[in-house]
Amino acid sequence: MPPRTQSDFQQALGRCRPALLWVAGFSLFINLLMLTPALYMLQVYDRVITSGSRETLLMLTLVAFFLLAVMTGLELVRSRLLVRVGNQLDTLISRRLYRAMFARGLASPGEGRGQPLDDLRTVRQFVSGQGLFAFFDAPWVPLYLAILFVFNVWFGVFATVAGLLLLGLAILNEKASKRLLAEAGHEHIQAQAQAGSNLRNAEVLHAMGMLPAIMRRWEARHVAALVKQSQASDRSSGLSNLSKGLRILAQSLILGLGALLVLEASITPGMMIAASIIMGRALAPIDQMIASWKSFVGCRDAYGRLDALFRDMPEETRRLTLPEPRGDVSVEGLTLAPPGATGAVLHGIDFRVASGEHVGIIGPSAAGKTTLARALLGIWPPEAGAVRLDAADLRHWNRDELGPHVGYLPQDIELFDGTISENIARFGEADDARVVAAAKKAGVHEMILRLPEGYETRIGATGGALSRGQRQRVGLARALYGSPVLVVLDEPNANLDDAGERALAEALRQLKAEGTTLFVISHRRSVLADVDKLLVLGEGRLRLLGPREEVMARLAAPGRRPPEAGRVSRPPRSHEGLAAGVSGQ
Repeated sequence: MPPRTQSDFQQALGRCRPALLWVAGFSLFINLLMLTPALYMLQVYDRVITSGSRETLLMLTLVAFFLLAVMTGLELVRSRLLVRVGNQLDTLISRRLYRAMFARGLASPGEGRGQPLDDLRTVRQFVSGQGLFAFFDAPWVPLYLAILFVFNVWFGVFATVAGLLLLGLAILNEKASKRLLAEAGHEHIQAQAQAGSNLRNAEVLHAMGMLPAIMRRWEARHVAALVKQSQASDRSSGLSNLSKGLRILAQSLILGLGALLVLEASITPGMMIAASIIMGRALAPIDQMIASWKSFVGCRDAYGRLDALFRDMPEETRRLTLPEPRGDVSVEGLTLAPPGATGAVLHGIDFRVASGEHVGIIGPSAAGKTTLARALLGIWPPEAGAVRLDAADLRHWNRDELGPHVGYLPQDIELFDGTISENIARFGEADDARVVAAAKKAGVHEMILRLPEGYETRIGATGGALSRGQRQRVGLARALYGSPVLVVLDEPNANLDDAGERALAEALRQLKAEGTTLFVISHRRSVLADVDKLLVLGEGRLRLLGPREEVMARLAAPGRRPPEAGRVSRPPRSHEGLAAGVSGQ
């Protein structure tokens, strides 16, 4: 079996290893200096009290003060170093994480959530917090036990048994809470996703009085997460309190054991006090592990999700830069299933469109029109066949290089937090002249100027104060920014008034004059009036493709076949359903 390659997240952690080694080095010296209180008490009881030397007490106090000051400084440096490690990890992986989230959002539209960012924060907080100290201090527990064995073998045996009991409680804590914490985390993530979806549809919920019902569905998940979290916390806190009680009891009993050994003249009184301090230090990492177990489990689960995300969504390979496209589009045997679908929506689609041609895509509902639009843009990869732009498969283009040459207006308009000019310029380096040119081409320039802040008006993800029609026209300006060679418009007039319809028609005529290849999906003949060809889809298959007038005639009279003016697929038995895809508006 070949060795498993490291994910990007594991590689990022590997790049943090040198800093973690420094933390381990600081931990060595800190744990050695932790012996200072025990050694100080040992010398005070066995040397100062017996000799009555004030000078010795002063010197021991000064040395102890210096060593403890050094230890405090080292702990401060270690804490700050771990904070820097957490920040370094975030810096190394955050951009890659954002791309992976974006890729998963494309591959699985229902998974487009921000949970991975929360997971990264969880890992960073654990790495830079106090919980990690226990794992750096635990390797030095044998050192403390060895010193106790040197003092007296019974000290060593007693501390070892106490340590094993606490370790057993830590393992029991893991087994008792692992499943419940995992289930609680899953329910919490689902409840968050459901709440986010509900907030995005707040208007619908409010208008139709659906809030109580939809809130009950969210509350069921929320309560389920809360119950499991409470059960896990109850078990964990019970074991934590038991561990704390055992540690305090052990530190008290070792004093009793020490007193017995002093009475037998096996050790000195100073050793008795020092042994109690050293055993407390030996058991502290185990006790700290139990106390921070919840955060450790959360970090472990977050790490597992992040590692799985990076493995499922590998970094895209950078490809050779291709020449700027002209706009020739060819679809070859395209079969495509949307992410999460059980079967293909498009079957064996085959056609070619020359640069500068305008094609209207029509067909009944669920015919695959929007799926074809996404395939033409390379949003969803095909199961079979290919979509080519200037003979190059869309998968062979670097998306950041292809994007400026492509314009897309989806059915559901999404504007982003920023100004109108930033949205039109696609949040790149804005060229004011090109922003205004795109707005004028989309017929939205005058409308923008009438806004209080003009092009600097800030809008949010839902468009802010803009109406749906205004959002659609700003989205059209964004699609036309930079004079793209390929434009795909999906129901571009769904929310437009008469003025918007006229502006859209003028924009399409201007695209025709500029030689832009255009695909437009619409049910209205007004939008399709000037297209060169009509492409008719039915049940995911190409039914007709040819000059507009000939295809319209064919749809109007199913018994006639249009002349061979373009590729026409095998006609269906009836065109009534296809003709219904174009209204008379």
